[in-house]
Amino acid sequence: MMNIFIKKSSFVVRESFSSVEKINLENQVILWIDLLHPTFEEVAYIAKTYKLDIPTKEEREEIEQSARYWEDSTGITINSYFLMRPAKLQLRNETVTFILHNGILFTIRYGDFKVFDEIQQRVLASPKNFEDGFDVVSKIYEVRVEKDADMLEDVGQETRILRKEVFDKDHGDYGNILERLSNLQEINMSVRDSLFDKRRAITALLKSDKIDMDIKKNLNIVLKDLNSLVEFTTVNMNILDNVQSLFTNQINIEQNKIIKLFTVATMAMMPPTLIGTIYGMNFKYMPELEWSFGYPIAILVMVISTIVPVIYFKKKGWL
Repeated sequence: MMNIFIKKSSFVVRESFSSVEKINLENQVILWIDLLHPTFEEVAYIAKTYKLDIPTKEEREEIEQSARYWEDSTGITINSYFLMRPAKLQLRNETVTFILHNGILFTIRYGDFKVFDEIQQRVLASPKNFEDGFDVVSKIYEVRVEKDADMLEDVGQETRILRKEVFDKDHGDYGNILERLSNLQEINMSVRDSLFDKRRAITALLKSDKIDMDIKKNLNIVLKDLNSLVEFTTVNMNILDNVQSLFTNQINIEQNKIIKLFTVATMAMMPPTLIGTIYGMNFKYMPELEWSFGYPIAILVMVISTIVPVIYFKKKGWL
């Protein structure tokens, strides 16, 4: 699927194509070509028409700096992480390729990101704010960083709620708390990886002589936001580690209480067990066997020998 944004004097029109045979870009002023789940034919057509070196899937996923950003005399290529959450799946980073060539932005993506839909609507609604592809990519990064900030705020709020629940004696569902804690840690790390990757790309963009000062000014603001968000993820990760430690300590405390209770119960039952064992022996001559009240006396002694240790343990604060 190809969405092509064409500049027409004071406005921009979007044309969508599902087949390269229907495309005619001659004498058109192109602002942005967005390839969503592109076919091999679509990628080949764009590469041939504009003489582009489009990275392969393997090159898109490499993490070296040279594979994430490179620039030559004709343009700039960026492979950048964008967060997405497929239906019923965990949040993950998906690589989006940006190619800036002769003022045109080419985006190649294999995921449906809301930020692209939002930017497309902005381009159509306010075409004067988008003179070339550099304006578009700058706005994409700006909006995506705002989305990441909102996500981190949600993680921070959920972390505070979870921290309170760790000390809630009535929650009783340790499995649920552990699962939520793991999910929050995973989300925080995914956002952090995405922010690091964007910061690296924007830092490289700011060094390019192909970008005008107005765009660099906007990117500098985005970079400052990125730096503050990276610090936030570090703080948030420390808080999550602290919650995990508190959670582990809480479990240990409750386990110790249970062990203590069983220990006290075992100690309290030892004297009556001893008494019962003595009178359970099968010796022929045991004078207590001839007592008229021997049985009730033995029971009474066993009860008293159980109560006395319990009272002692309570006074010591062990119960």
